[in-house]
Amino acid sequence: MLNKTCMTTLTCALALAAAASAAAPAAPVEVGSYYTAWSTESGFRLKQLDQAGVAGRFTFLNYAFANLYKMPDNTYRCDSGRDIKDAADGGGMRATLDYARPFTAAESVDGTADTATQPLAGNFNQLRQLKAKHPKLKVLLAIGGAEWSRWFSAGAATAPLRRALVSSCIDLYIKGDLPVLNGHGGKGAAAGLFDGFDIDWEYPGVPLMAYNTISPADKQNFTLLLAEFRSQLNALGKKQRKKYYLTAAVNSGAKTTDATEPAKYVKSLDWINLMTYDFHGGWTRQGPTGFHSNLYPDPGSPDTDKQSVHTGVERFLKAGVPAKKLVIGVPFYARGWSGVPAVRYGLYQSATGPAKGFEEGTEKYSTISARKAPKFYHPVSKQLWTYDNGNFWTYDDPLVIKEKAAYVRDHRLGGMMSWALDQDDAGFALSKAMLEAR
Repeated sequence: MLNKTCMTTLTCALALAAAASAAAPAAPVEVGSYYTAWSTESGFRLKQLDQAGVAGRFTFLNYAFANLYKMPDNTYRCDSGRDIKDAADGGGMRATLDYARPFTAAESVDGTADTATQPLAGNFNQLRQLKAKHPKLKVLLAIGGAEWSRWFSAGAATAPLRRALVSSCIDLYIKGDLPVLNGHGGKGAAAGLFDGFDIDWEYPGVPLMAYNTISPADKQNFTLLLAEFRSQLNALGKKQRKKYYLTAAVNSGAKTTDATEPAKYVKSLDWINLMTYDFHGGWTRQGPTGFHSNLYPDPGSPDTDKQSVHTGVERFLKAGVPAKKLVIGVPFYARGWSGVPAVRYGLYQSATGPAKGFEEGTEKYSTISARKAPKFYHPVSKQLWTYDNGNFWTYDDPLVIKEKAAYVRDHRLGGMMSWALDQDDAGFALSKAMLEAR
């Protein structure tokens, strides 16, 4: 019988875990971020992360993204070797940025320039240089994402298709057999670079994009696809005497969680990257305004779902996921609205549309933190917002992230991750705040 003082799922889970393993060593806490291929085009360099003293303290980086493609034989596979512009069909590819873009000595992590004939250049070589300096840093290849999840459902539909899909990704990125592109690539060119995969299928059974394939069987097939990745990575790792990692980026909402089998699929994963953000945003163009990454729900919010980081964590614990396998996500960007009345400094008010940012209704922390707009910290939700001239923005700053880091420690969660490195400020203030989770 449960103790009557055990009032919530999270409290119960912690109490039972403490009673069962009081003398057990603490599980490692993972702290890391997503490093996007396209951030190179806007001037971001991994060298900056290293010089700030953050790279050596992170435990992982996820490189975003690889894509899946339908092949002439009607299989679905990882592929590379060319550039394909995104055209609202989920078929983009950025191979030049991945491994063929030359970095100068001034740009590179170790101060050496790429040559025209070396097998690996581009972002992949910068990751390799970073790993050489910090051997304990795990680098995972993220597959999919918001715009590149078109073929997951189709590729996961049958056991032969799953085997072909996973085998192709391992051959290309783990064994490193990259197609030759502008003198770079070749057999084994990227061997030893990636320590595993992060599967970012958005979302099984609940497609984010209209062009995504979808099936009622996605619920089971997501579990089976992760099991196939786990099986093939384990088999290769056994031969090489190496540990390969498998994680998944998973939405924390009720609809997407109910469309999957967390207690089953988590058995294949080292941890879940829980996307505990984007609770509200400019897609509701007339508002009401609200928080997009609040730690706790606010009873006074008009949000009937009472979304929050804590709510998402509770949801996954109830679904059977161990606390140590939950890595909560923090955004390095703001969500905002314009045309917001001054009532309650814009909180929970109407709007005339999304605020202007680097994307509609979205702004980088590096940009918004420099504006010096008045800040307001909500005492219950532990989220901040700014309000100035009718513009309402909600985001995380170092104080908010430190609250979340304390939450991770207090509840013995698996760690923290962020999207995305290039949106932090020049001093990596948000990344440094995340390190307090360890």
